[in-house]
Amino acid sequence: MTDEEVVTLDRVHKRYGSGPDAVAALRGVSLGFARGTFTAVMGPSGSGKSTLLQTAAGLDRPTEGTVRVAGTDLGTLNETGLTLLRRDRIGFVFQSFNLLSSLTAEQNVALPLRLAGRRPSRQDVRAVLAAVGLGDRARHRPAELSGGQQQRVAIARAVVTRPAVLFADEPTGALDSATGREVLALLRSMVDGSGQTIVMVTHDPLAASHADRVVFLADGRVAGTMAAPTPGAVAERMANLEAAPC
Repeated sequence: MTDEEVVTLDRVHKRYGSGPDAVAALRGVSLGFARGTFTAVMGPSGSGKSTLLQTAAGLDRPTEGTVRVAGTDLGTLNETGLTLLRRDRIGFVFQSFNLLSSLTAEQNVALPLRLAGRRPSRQDVRAVLAAVGLGDRARHRPAELSGGQQQRVAIARAVVTRPAVLFADEPTGALDSATGREVLALLRSMVDGSGQTIVMVTHDPLAASHADRVVFLADGRVAGTMAAPTPGAVAERMANLEAAPC
């Protein structure tokens, strides 16, 4: 791991609407996410977690401030440029697996490469599936897989392009606790084993404890960070944030 930042937000504001009815979702957020690190983002409902992820991933543009991913200032890109950067440099994993039901696991994993006009190597696709523990499920369709296995396919699909950063939005939200722990262990191993950079939004202190660092948001601002988090410490900090007056 190095100190090189893969994602940087500098004084980022995000407002929806205009005039007196405008809603401020982010208020001057400055954060960096270093290569080969696992960061969890937490906060009460309405704190700006999802907006932070969407803005950092180039899915939404900030009202003010600068976002850089893999050295590129997203503000300099048009919509086509943003699409290409997201396709080539950013991976996404969501609570809903978003797999195509008519495709096999290996076909779902290969899809981003095909959409990019690249001919995927079956060997490479199988290698990614093997890395997430599904080497023997390549020809299975989503309906033939458990929820945890479907999320592993979604993770394999997200990393097959070897992205600079993987954004995960509540990746265990639709899973039971045991399966969720397996998925979190997989994400942790990707950071430790291959230096993947991961930014995960979660509401679960246990999920956050798998990260190297937790960033807490409140009212659109960074309300603190925690290194080497434990479930108890994270839960206590969250309870304090939720009890604080708006």
